[in-house]
Amino acid sequence: MRKELGKSEGQRRKFKAIFSRLGTKTNYKGHAETTVLLTSVIDPEIDTPVADHVWFNFTKGFEAAGLSPGDVVEFEARIKQYKKGYVNSRYQINRQTVDYKLSHPTKIRLVKSGQ
Repeated sequence: MRKELGKSEGQRRKFKAIFSRLGTKTNYKGHAETTVLLTSVIDPEIDTPVADHVWFNFTKGFEAAGLSPGDVVEFEARIKQYKKGYVNSRYQINRQTVDYKLSHPTKIRLVKSGQ
């Protein structure tokens, strides 16, 4: 599904998604950081799904939006390429593939309350 994002790599575009929940991750210094899970991500210009889910850091933009589970949010994000998969250089195993992600979300606003 994310392969469609590859056509617009490097561009900043507008997206809509449903806020699902908050989560946590451990950063590179070992501290916990809050994250945001958005599901059913679509490109509103062509009304096409681009990803089933995306994770973002819980930034001030998401905090200011005051999101509750089920809320529909609109945001702009940059489309970037990244490598995913298993690598073991000791045994010369490289099962990496190229995929696409959304990064640097801005202009986050609540479109429709889920309640």
